[in-house]
Amino acid sequence: MFENISLEVANHIGVLTINRPKQLNALNKLTIQEANSALKELATDQSVGVVIITGVGDKAFVAGADIKEFADFSIAEGGALAQQGQALLFDLVAHFPKPIIAAVNGFALGGGLELAMSAHIRIASSNAKMGLPEVSLGVIPGYGGTQRLAELVGKGKANELIFTAGMISADEAYRCGLVNSVVEQDELMDTAKKMASKILRNSPMAIRSAIKAVNAGYTSGVNGYEVEIEEFAKCFGTPEFKEGTTAFLEKRKANFRE
Repeated sequence: MFENISLEVANHIGVLTINRPKQLNALNKLTIQEANSALKELATDQSVGVVIITGVGDKAFVAGADIKEFADFSIAEGGALAQQGQALLFDLVAHFPKPIIAAVNGFALGGGLELAMSAHIRIASSNAKMGLPEVSLGVIPGYGGTQRLAELVGKGKANELIFTAGMISADEAYRCGLVNSVVEQDELMDTAKKMASKILRNSPMAIRSAIKAVNAGYTSGVNGYEVEIEEFAKCFGTPEFKEGTTAFLEKRKANFRE
């Protein structure tokens, strides 16, 4: 069905794998479009509660964008590339109604790091290397990197990483808040799936509301507190709220997934 990605669903977890090993899983137009299609499938699949995005092999999560596709672009074409890419994939991931965990194995550079930063949670393997090298090519990050990196690590550290075009290790990424945790390569997917399993114990509707509320605080012109109040109120009208509170009062575990 897909040429550059693979998609598996098991135990309520969807695993989307970028599968271009010869190109170190670099993103091209087809890969972005296929990832968009796969994510839309996962969004409507009622059996899926959490999504993990990773790259095939142990060398690279995504080593960047496929430079040969845009090396001769004009200003207008460059703008369209960024706008379309953000709409099709990066913003879709950031605002996805189900939690997305990026399992970062190996290189996550340029568009690869931007994809990981779009995810709600990031787990890195100990051999991961991360960076935004775009200024070394005479361009800047165009898939949300200048915004999301500053949100995650602060303006000063983001400026340092972008201006120097350097790479940092998984441990440094953890210290500066770029990733949530670091594990050994052979433990990466198991760790991501264990976290997904913990998330799956909780109310899908409440998690969807939490995603909206958290994102609202980082959206220009939107009052995150007001969105939180609105989403908080909506929860009271759901069967999952009734199940969760009833289970608490009855001293049993809530069952949000029949």
